[in-house]
Amino acid sequence: MRVLGIDPGIATVGFGVIDSDKNKLSLVNYGVIETPAHTALSGRLDQIFEDMTVLCETFKPDAIAYEELFFNTNITTGISVAHGRGVLLLAGYRYGAPIFEYTPLQVKQAVVGYGRAEKKQVIDMVKRILNMKSAPKPDDAADALAIAICHARSSTSLLTKHGGISPCSTT
Repeated sequence: MRVLGIDPGIATVGFGVIDSDKNKLSLVNYGVIETPAHTALSGRLDQIFEDMTVLCETFKPDAIAYEELFFNTNITTGISVAHGRGVLLLAGYRYGAPIFEYTPLQVKQAVVGYGRAEKKQVIDMVKRILNMKSAPKPDDAADALAIAICHARSSTSLLTKHGGISPCSTT
């Protein structure tokens, strides 16, 4: 199964593509979609939609996993990111792959084994799980790989295999 993990954003969107065969995970590609500063929101959303469409057509994922939004203190930034997440979801929906959503706590639990893990711990585990020579950069891409790993691990659970809902997905 090929999984496309997405870390939503507006200036930077992380993506990570992995292949999952039973318990073996392998890296396919990762990176970021960047939109230029001082570009109108509508222009940024258009670019994100187009780039997400190209990612889907290029890597042909069997599933797309998105991180759910977590609002900390800056609600204005959160609203912009929510717009970006919306077009990312739309592009994935139009591609036709099943869509799954995970909270940051669920991703950390699946990758590190501890839902309150620090970002550095998550990045180190992503590197180890995918047998990478160096830590994935930037952080948005590392987060996207972690989201893909979370989905790959949750999709192999016995609940999923027996027709239940994946315990890591909120869909």
